[in-house]
Amino acid sequence: MGRDEYLAAIKPRMPEKRYIHTIGVMETAIYLAQKYGENVNSAETAAILHDIAKYADEDWMRQIVKEHKLDPKLCDWGSEILHGPVGAWIAETEFNIHDVDILNSIRFHTTGRAGMSKLEKIIYIADMIEPNRKFDGVEKLRKKVEVDLNKAMRACIRHSIAFLVHSKQPIFPVSIECYNDVISSDTTA
Repeated sequence: MGRDEYLAAIKPRMPEKRYIHTIGVMETAIYLAQKYGENVNSAETAAILHDIAKYADEDWMRQIVKEHKLDPKLCDWGSEILHGPVGAWIAETEFNIHDVDILNSIRFHTTGRAGMSKLEKIIYIADMIEPNRKFDGVEKLRKKVEVDLNKAMRACIRHSIAFLVHSKQPIFPVSIECYNDVISSDTTA
């Protein structure tokens, strides 16, 4: 499948605003893939499919986790956490994508994880800084990605963790592992 087929497949699964966000993530991911020497087609595919399960029924997603033996800890979390792993499952089963890097980019686009590949970082960052995002600090994050992908990843996960702490939301353990991993590799932290 190509870009047009993927876009046609995801459009009915989300509101127009989320579809516009997805286009922004796709364009940002393509730009970052070109800038940092990653496979552009992989970045495009992962970006288009990253939110395919965002609006899926939460009970259905929990059922997929149970039936297909995904990490059972996922069932303790809501759709914000569930939609990445279930989206990767949809990409694999419905769209016949077997590239582990693309699947992991979809799976961890919200939480991050320790040991992220370049493609995973690109999708995580693109999701956070795409042109339609409007939050305090987004311009600073956009500037960082122009200089260094790893520094941008550190800044993005720091921002995400700080937001969750400030808003008194629980933090998925994999996100803490991601934070610890990127900070431990940061000699300027």
